Amino acid sequence: MKLNLRPRAQPEVNLTSLIDVVFLLLIFFMVSTSFVKQSQINISLPEAESTAVTEEPPETIDIMITETGTYLVNGRELINNRAETIRNALQKVSVGRNDLPMTISADANAKHQHVVTAMDVAGRLGFTQISIATVSESVD
Repeated sequence: MKLNLRPRAQPEVNLTSLIDVVFLLLIFFMVSTSFVKQSQINISLPEAESTAVTEEPPETIDIMITETGTYLVNGRELINNRAETIRNALQKVSVGRNDLPMTISADANAKHQHVVTAMDVAGRLGFTQISIATVSESVD
């Protein structure tokens, strides 16, 4: 018996399907990726000529008087309740502008003399827009 041996075929790796899969993945990632273009504006910032910090005067001046007679000017407590201290604090806060509106608010148990002292000092400095804060009671 004669057996014919056929020459064995060399195994081939078909890369066509692998290339198709890689190509489809590449297209998928390109389509699903969002490209965000950041917009930029060139801004030339001004440079300060001096490093001095200037405080802008407030729009209003608030004087608060506690039950014990302690004065607070724009939320800052004064060292004592003498008229000179109040005058110096008002001059510093107002920066010479006596046209600013001023509100005086006092605790219900504060002495009337403390309120009159604050009004007197403000009047001597030339403040004309002085108002006194009150609390309206609700009627049930």
